Amino acid sequence: MSLKGRKQKFSIFRGEGENTSLEEYDLELDEGMVVLDCVHRIQHEQEPDLAVRWNCKAGKCGSCSAEINGKPRLMCMTRMGEVIEEMEEGTSLEIRPMASFPHVKDLVTDVSFNYEVAQRIKPINGPSSMDWEFNQMEADRVQHFRECIECFLCVNTCHVLRDHGKFDEFAGPRNLVRLAQYEMHPLDQEDRIPEIKNEFGVEYCNITRCCTEVCPAGIQITDDAIIPLKERVVDRYYDPVMRIWRKITGKKVRM
Repeated sequence: MSLKGRKQKFSIFRGEGENTSLEEYDLELDEGMVVLDCVHRIQHEQEPDLAVRWNCKAGKCGSCSAEINGKPRLMCMTRMGEVIEEMEEGTSLEIRPMASFPHVKDLVTDVSFNYEVAQRIKPINGPSSMDWEFNQMEADRVQHFRECIECFLCVNTCHVLRDHGKFDEFAGPRNLVRLAQYEMHPLDQEDRIPEIKNEFGVEYCNITRCCTEVCPAGIQITDDAIIPLKERVVDRYYDPVMRIWRKITGKKVRM
Protein backbone atom coordinates (compact mmCIF):
# COMPACT_ATOMS: atom_id res chain seq x y z
CA MET A 1 0.00 0.00 0.00
CA SER A 2 1.35 3.40 -0.99
CA LEU A 3 1.15 6.02 1.77
CA LYS A 4 2.62 8.97 -0.10
CA GLY A 5 0.07 11.80 -0.13
CA ARG A 6 -2.63 9.73 1.56
CA LYS A 7 -4.89 11.66 3.97
CA GLN A 8 -5.53 10.01 7.31
CA LYS A 9 -7.70 11.02 10.26
CA PHE A 10 -6.42 10.57 13.80
CA SER A 11 -8.29 10.60 17.12
CA ILE A 12 -5.77 11.28 19.89
CA PHE A 13 -6.52 11.28 23.60
CA ARG A 14 -5.80 14.75 24.96
CA GLY A 15 -5.95 16.53 28.30
CA GLU A 16 -5.29 15.76 31.95
CA GLY A 17 -7.30 15.13 35.08
CA GLU A 18 -11.03 15.14 34.41
CA ASN A 19 -10.64 17.43 31.39
CA THR A 20 -9.90 14.84 28.70
CA SER A 21 -11.32 14.01 25.28
CA LEU A 22 -10.48 12.53 21.90
CA GLU A 23 -9.30 15.27 19.53
CA GLU A 24 -9.48 14.89 15.76
CA TYR A 25 -6.55 15.61 13.41
CA ASP A 26 -5.99 15.27 9.67
CA LEU A 27 -2.54 14.36 8.41
CA GLU A 28 -0.91 13.74 5.05
CA LEU A 29 1.25 10.63 5.19
CA ASP A 30 4.64 9.77 3.72
CA GLU A 31 6.07 6.39 2.78
CA GLY A 32 7.46 4.26 5.60
CA MET A 33 5.82 6.17 8.43
CA VAL A 34 5.16 4.56 11.79
CA VAL A 35 2.52 5.78 14.24
CA LEU A 36 5.11 7.68 16.29
CA ASP A 37 6.13 9.61 13.14
CA CYS A 38 2.52 10.73 12.75
CA VAL A 39 2.25 11.80 16.38
CA HIS A 40 5.47 13.79 16.00
CA ARG A 41 4.21 15.48 12.82
CA ILE A 42 0.95 16.42 14.54
CA GLN A 43 2.99 17.70 17.45
CA HIS A 44 5.23 19.74 15.13
CA GLU A 45 2.58 21.12 12.76
CA GLN A 46 -0.61 21.36 14.82
CA GLU A 47 -0.24 20.67 18.58
CA PRO A 48 3.15 21.67 20.04
CA ASP A 49 1.95 20.92 23.58
CA LEU A 50 0.94 17.31 22.79
CA ALA A 51 2.56 15.17 25.51
CA VAL A 52 4.04 11.86 24.38
CA ARG A 53 6.82 9.76 25.87
CA TRP A 54 9.47 8.36 23.52
CA ASN A 55 13.23 7.92 23.27
CA CYS A 56 14.96 5.53 20.86
CA LYS A 57 12.37 5.13 18.06
CA ALA A 58 13.86 1.68 17.49
CA GLY A 59 11.77 -0.61 19.68
CA LYS A 60 14.48 -0.90 22.34
CA CYS A 61 13.56 1.58 25.10
CA GLY A 62 9.87 0.76 25.62
CA SER A 63 8.93 4.41 26.12
CA CYS A 64 6.27 4.94 23.44
CA SER A 65 3.70 2.38 24.58
CA ALA A 66 0.09 3.25 23.76
CA GLU A 67 -3.20 1.72 22.71
CA ILE A 68 -3.60 1.96 18.94
CA ASN A 69 -7.12 1.18 17.78
CA GLY A 70 -7.60 -0.62 21.09
CA LYS A 71 -4.44 -2.76 20.85
CA PRO A 72 -1.45 -2.24 23.19
CA ARG A 73 1.53 -1.52 20.93
CA LEU A 74 4.77 0.40 20.62
CA MET A 75 4.08 3.44 18.44
CA CYS A 76 7.58 3.33 16.96
CA MET A 77 7.17 -0.27 15.79
CA THR A 78 3.63 0.03 14.42
CA ARG A 79 3.75 0.78 10.70
CA MET A 80 1.01 2.96 9.31
CA GLY A 81 0.60 0.75 6.25
CA GLU A 82 -0.19 -2.27 8.42
CA VAL A 83 -2.60 -0.34 10.66
CA ILE A 84 -4.50 1.15 7.72
CA GLU A 85 -4.95 -2.31 6.20
CA GLU A 86 -6.69 -3.38 9.43
CA MET A 87 -9.07 -0.40 9.34
CA GLU A 88 -12.25 0.29 7.41
CA GLU A 89 -11.96 2.92 4.70
CA GLY A 90 -12.44 6.47 5.99
CA THR A 91 -12.26 5.61 9.70
CA SER A 92 -10.07 7.47 12.18
CA LEU A 93 -6.99 5.91 13.75
CA GLU A 94 -7.43 6.11 17.52
CA ILE A 95 -4.46 6.55 19.90
CA ARG A 96 -4.96 6.36 23.65
CA PRO A 97 -2.59 6.09 26.63
CA MET A 98 -2.23 2.78 28.46
CA ALA A 99 -5.41 2.26 30.46
CA SER A 100 -4.00 0.30 33.42
CA PHE A 101 -1.84 3.12 34.77
CA PRO A 102 -2.65 6.53 36.30
CA HIS A 103 -3.05 9.11 33.55
CA VAL A 104 -0.65 12.09 33.58
CA LYS A 105 -1.35 14.05 30.39
CA ASP A 106 -2.34 13.24 26.80
CA LEU A 107 -0.55 9.98 25.92
CA VAL A 108 1.64 9.88 29.04
CA THR A 109 0.92 7.61 32.02
CA ASP A 110 2.62 7.03 35.37
CA VAL A 111 4.26 3.59 35.28
CA SER A 112 6.14 3.94 38.58
CA PHE A 113 4.16 1.01 40.05
CA ASN A 114 6.44 -1.37 38.17
CA TYR A 115 9.62 0.11 39.62
CA GLU A 116 8.22 0.23 43.15
CA VAL A 117 7.45 -3.49 42.98
CA ALA A 118 10.89 -4.21 41.52
CA GLN A 119 12.55 -2.58 44.53
CA ARG A 120 10.91 -5.16 46.80
CA ILE A 121 12.35 -8.12 44.90
CA LYS A 122 15.43 -9.71 46.42
CA PRO A 123 18.39 -9.50 44.00
CA ILE A 124 20.49 -12.45 42.92
CA ASN A 125 22.40 -14.03 45.77
CA GLY A 126 25.26 -15.93 44.17
CA PRO A 127 28.30 -17.77 45.57
CA SER A 128 31.30 -15.74 46.63
CA SER A 129 33.77 -18.01 44.83
CA MET A 130 34.43 -17.21 41.17
CA ASP A 131 34.58 -20.80 39.85
CA TRP A 132 31.14 -20.43 38.23
CA GLU A 133 29.99 -23.18 35.91
CA PHE A 134 26.65 -23.67 34.19
CA ASN A 135 25.51 -24.92 30.81
CA GLN A 136 24.47 -22.89 27.78
CA MET A 137 20.79 -23.82 28.14
CA GLU A 138 20.71 -22.22 31.59
CA ALA A 139 22.44 -19.11 30.26
CA ASP A 140 20.01 -18.81 27.34
CA ARG A 141 16.98 -19.15 29.61
CA VAL A 142 18.09 -16.28 31.83
CA GLN A 143 19.15 -14.15 28.86
CA HIS A 144 15.70 -14.60 27.32
CA PHE A 145 14.17 -12.80 30.30
CA ARG A 146 16.75 -10.02 30.09
CA GLU A 147 15.42 -9.07 26.64
CA CYS A 148 12.54 -7.22 28.33
CA ILE A 149 12.52 -3.51 27.29
CA GLU A 150 10.09 -2.50 30.06
CA CYS A 151 7.42 -1.14 27.76
CA PHE A 152 4.84 -2.48 30.27
CA LEU A 153 2.42 -3.46 27.52
CA CYS A 154 2.11 -6.83 29.28
CA VAL A 155 1.07 -5.09 32.51
CA ASN A 156 -1.36 -2.88 30.63
CA THR A 157 -3.14 -5.84 29.06
CA CYS A 158 -3.17 -7.99 32.21
CA HIS A 159 -6.81 -8.26 33.32
CA VAL A 160 -5.81 -8.86 36.96
CA LEU A 161 -4.53 -5.27 37.03
CA ARG A 162 -6.48 -3.61 34.21
CA ASP A 163 -9.94 -4.93 35.10
CA HIS A 164 -9.63 -5.86 38.77
CA GLY A 165 -7.04 -3.36 40.04
CA LYS A 166 -5.07 -5.85 42.15
CA PHE A 167 -2.02 -3.60 42.28
CA ASP A 168 -1.49 -4.23 46.01
CA GLU A 169 -1.68 -8.02 45.65
CA PHE A 170 -0.18 -8.79 42.22
CA ALA A 171 3.28 -7.93 40.90
CA GLY A 172 2.25 -7.98 37.24
CA PRO A 173 3.78 -9.89 34.29
CA ARG A 174 6.87 -7.72 33.95
CA ASN A 175 7.97 -8.31 37.55
CA LEU A 176 7.08 -11.98 37.39
CA VAL A 177 9.55 -12.14 34.50
CA ARG A 178 12.09 -10.43 36.76
CA LEU A 179 11.41 -12.97 39.52
CA ALA A 180 11.79 -15.84 37.05
CA GLN A 181 15.06 -14.35 35.83
CA TYR A 182 16.43 -14.47 39.37
CA GLU A 183 14.83 -17.76 40.43
CA MET A 184 16.11 -19.62 37.37
CA HIS A 185 19.62 -18.21 37.48
CA PRO A 186 21.88 -21.26 37.89
CA LEU A 187 23.97 -19.58 40.60
CA ASP A 188 21.21 -17.96 42.65
CA GLN A 189 20.84 -19.20 46.23
CA GLU A 190 18.01 -16.96 47.45
CA ASP A 191 14.61 -18.36 48.44
CA ARG A 192 11.83 -16.13 47.05
CA ILE A 193 9.03 -18.70 46.83
CA PRO A 194 7.08 -17.43 49.88
CA GLU A 195 7.17 -13.88 48.50
CA ILE A 196 6.20 -15.07 45.00
CA LYS A 197 3.12 -16.70 46.53
CA ASN A 198 2.11 -14.25 49.25
CA GLU A 199 3.51 -10.82 48.33
CA PHE A 200 3.69 -10.94 44.54
CA GLY A 201 0.52 -12.99 44.03
CA VAL A 202 1.50 -15.35 41.23
CA GLU A 203 -1.66 -17.36 41.93
CA TYR A 204 -3.83 -14.50 40.64
CA CYS A 205 -2.66 -15.22 37.08
CA ASN A 206 -4.99 -17.65 35.30
CA ILE A 207 -2.82 -18.18 32.22
CA THR A 208 -4.75 -16.24 29.56
CA ARG A 209 -1.46 -15.52 27.74
CA CYS A 210 -2.61 -11.99 26.91
CA CYS A 211 0.72 -10.65 28.23
CA THR A 212 2.70 -12.95 25.95
CA GLU A 213 0.68 -11.91 22.90
CA VAL A 214 1.55 -8.21 23.24
CA CYS A 215 5.25 -8.56 24.16
CA PRO A 216 7.28 -6.77 21.44
CA ALA A 217 10.47 -8.55 22.57
CA GLY A 218 8.92 -11.96 21.95
CA ILE A 219 9.38 -13.18 25.53
CA GLN A 220 7.25 -16.22 26.31
CA ILE A 221 6.06 -14.63 29.55
CA THR A 222 3.38 -17.17 30.38
CA ASP A 223 5.08 -20.42 29.42
CA ASP A 224 8.67 -19.61 30.37
CA ALA A 225 8.21 -17.38 33.43
CA ILE A 226 4.77 -17.48 35.07
CA ILE A 227 3.95 -21.18 34.74
CA PRO A 228 7.36 -22.31 36.14
CA LEU A 229 6.91 -19.91 39.08
CA LYS A 230 3.45 -21.35 39.70
CA GLU A 231 4.91 -24.86 39.61
CA ARG A 232 7.46 -23.93 42.26
CA VAL A 233 4.74 -22.55 44.50
CA VAL A 234 2.69 -25.73 44.02
CA ASP A 235 5.70 -27.91 44.82
CA ARG A 236 6.34 -25.96 48.01
CA TYR A 237 2.82 -25.53 49.35
CA TYR A 238 0.39 -27.96 47.71
CA ASP A 239 2.29 -31.13 46.74
CA PRO A 240 0.94 -33.93 49.03
CA VAL A 241 4.16 -35.92 48.74
CA MET A 242 6.19 -32.95 49.92
CA ARG A 243 3.76 -32.45 52.80
CA ILE A 244 4.40 -36.04 53.94
CA TRP A 245 8.15 -35.58 53.50
CA ARG A 246 8.15 -32.45 55.65
CA LYS A 247 6.10 -34.21 58.31
CA ILE A 248 8.53 -37.13 58.39
CA THR A 249 11.68 -35.00 58.37
CA GLY A 250 10.32 -32.27 60.60
CA LYS A 251 11.45 -29.60 58.13
CA LYS A 252 9.29 -26.51 58.03
CA VAL A 253 8.34 -24.47 55.02
CA ARG A 254 9.12 -20.76 55.36
CA MET A 255 5.78 -18.93 55.33
